Amino acid sequence: MSNGHQDHGDAPMTTGSMSDGSMNMSSMDMVMHMSFYWGKDAIILFSGWPKDSLGMYILAFLFVFVLAVAVEVLSVSPKLKLGSNAIVGAISEASVYAVRMGLAYMVMLAVMSFNLGIFIAAVAGHAIGLFFVKARALANSNRRDVSSDAPFPKV
Repeated sequence: MSNGHQDHGDAPMTTGSMSDGSMNMSSMDMVMHMSFYWGKDAIILFSGWPKDSLGMYILAFLFVFVLAVAVEVLSVSPKLKLGSNAIVGAISEASVYAVRMGLAYMVMLAVMSFNLGIFIAAVAGHAIGLFFVKARALANSNRRDVSSDAPFPKV
């Protein structure tokens, strides 16, 4: 049963065909890919960005990479100290969580551009961010182990 829509497979869709239902091309030829592709001609997070510029594409690549690193670094929140104000602690943890989720959704939306370079930047950013978090945790753990092996306990 046909509902009047045609199957276009992996053909790019243009905004002219989506905006008002007509098949007229608009003056802005924005292409939405429905499968992974490689190239600098992408639209990432904002319409018209990075356009056709290789420099802006590299900037978008770095931007997504930094966002993904930030998501992983913010995933480790400092523990509340005993005796501190519970309301202030809860508000600060909720604020960090809200920022982290906002950044994570921005990374997700960037990956939904289906640009393979942006996908690689997001995955690499998450991996490097996790490396930073785990390396810091290991360094802190080793520091505690060395201080506990001292011949005389600290008072």
